[in-house]
Amino acid sequence: MIAEPEDEVENESDEQTPGLEQWRLLWRGELEQDEALERLEEAGFKAPDKTLTQLSRLYHSRQVQSMQRIGFERLDALMPLLLDALADNDTPDTALLRVQPLIESVLRRTAYLALLRENPHALEHLMRLCAASPWIAEQLARYPILLDELLTPDTLYTPADKARLADELRQALNRLPEDDEEAQLEALRVFKHAQMLHVAASDIVGTRHLMKVSDYLTYIAEVILDAVLAMAWKHLAAKHGVPSGCDSREPAFLIVGYGKLGGIELGYGSDLDLVFLHDSDGQGTTDGPRPIDTPVFFTRLGQRIIHLLTAVTPAGSLYEVDMRLRPSGNSGLLVTSLAAFADYQRQNAWTWEHQALVRARVVAGSASLASNFDQLRGDILGGKRDTTALREEVVNMRQKMRDHLATKSEGDSFNLKHDAGGMVDIEFLCQYAVLALANQTPSLLTYSDNIRILEALAESGHLPEEEAEQLRDAYLAYRSATHRAALTGDKAVGFAADYADHRSIVTALWQRFLAP
Repeated sequence: MIAEPEDEVENESDEQTPGLEQWRLLWRGELEQDEALERLEEAGFKAPDKTLTQLSRLYHSRQVQSMQRIGFERLDALMPLLLDALADNDTPDTALLRVQPLIESVLRRTAYLALLRENPHALEHLMRLCAASPWIAEQLARYPILLDELLTPDTLYTPADKARLADELRQALNRLPEDDEEAQLEALRVFKHAQMLHVAASDIVGTRHLMKVSDYLTYIAEVILDAVLAMAWKHLAAKHGVPSGCDSREPAFLIVGYGKLGGIELGYGSDLDLVFLHDSDGQGTTDGPRPIDTPVFFTRLGQRIIHLLTAVTPAGSLYEVDMRLRPSGNSGLLVTSLAAFADYQRQNAWTWEHQALVRARVVAGSASLASNFDQLRGDILGGKRDTTALREEVVNMRQKMRDHLATKSEGDSFNLKHDAGGMVDIEFLCQYAVLALANQTPSLLTYSDNIRILEALAESGHLPEEEAEQLRDAYLAYRSATHRAALTGDKAVGFAADYADHRSIVTALWQRFLAP
């Protein structure tokens, strides 16, 4: 965090190049209009009149005019540098529109204005990232503390692996009082936003492959879930003790990730599909000074985890959480024993719930309990099935999704996820293959992500290598486009002609394996 000096006067006599002095006069409205417009046009602005109006409104706004002297001097010193940096950008109009909300958000926290003025390279990175991504611009405007990350370009464009993430988060939390949960939560949120900025920055400059981007976003979620589980367990244990056979320091609990988290395919705006499991028989009470029944303890633990993940503070929230994939959905218990989960999966689960289980994996919690879950998942998915009935149920579920989510009429647009031949078709093909073939090909149970399921299908001879590679290429193309859409603020929709070849192979394989 940047500290605000108590007494500081910006030195307006700082040496300025003639170019910067021209930008200063333009910012202050002291150039003739024709000269100002010509200056903006020469700098590459496509709509100089709109830009001039935009700058004038900011300069004369109540926020700026009511600033304290030091704050205004900092803004006045920064704006010529900012405009000069914009002139080096390929899309200065867009960059200014995206960076202005950030400038407005720090008018009362002017140490950030000083940071950008005193660190020209940080200003260059800011222009570059905001021009490329409205998502990054919005994150910086909402959480200006992230501007600190621009000071270290070596780490800005190099996301940390999981081990380093866990170590950095551990160090950050260890610096805080153990009983100050609010400060710990704030640190978690700042950590999450900063690390996601690193991933997005590396994504924009092309230093990370798509699958690595999702890997890093998933690592961030996993280390945060580990920390949140530990915080929630510690809170409940201090208050009520722990159930019989449990260790007060080691959570006897599992957080299972489904969907994109389970499939290691998190995007920038992904929520977390979670299921909570424990390994207690549900008998007895906790051993603390205020004992509660064991089932109540685990329910409160689940509630606490959700609260920590979703509570909103000045640094935002951690994640949106979706618990609808737990046994019996929204009408089911928030937290389930592993034994009850097993009974439900064997006796009551629908085929679509087994499809969801294909993408499920443990993301936080007890190692021994995780091993038990993996064994159970393998037993459920590896059971022998009537492939005719399975095919019919998978196709029916896919049709329901298309009816609700796919593009309603054929045209030039293509919904990358939901239209025929898109991402969901590939996901359903993989899920069908696992449910139909895992009993004879156990290697299909090893991984929860679609790319490695396709690799396992090719290696086992169930799918020709060339077709597996074509499906992989199609899936990566779709995912890459959806990632880019998240960064640019666009919808995950493309031109149908651009994806015709990918759709063709997906549709052909769908017809071969799943058509009636």
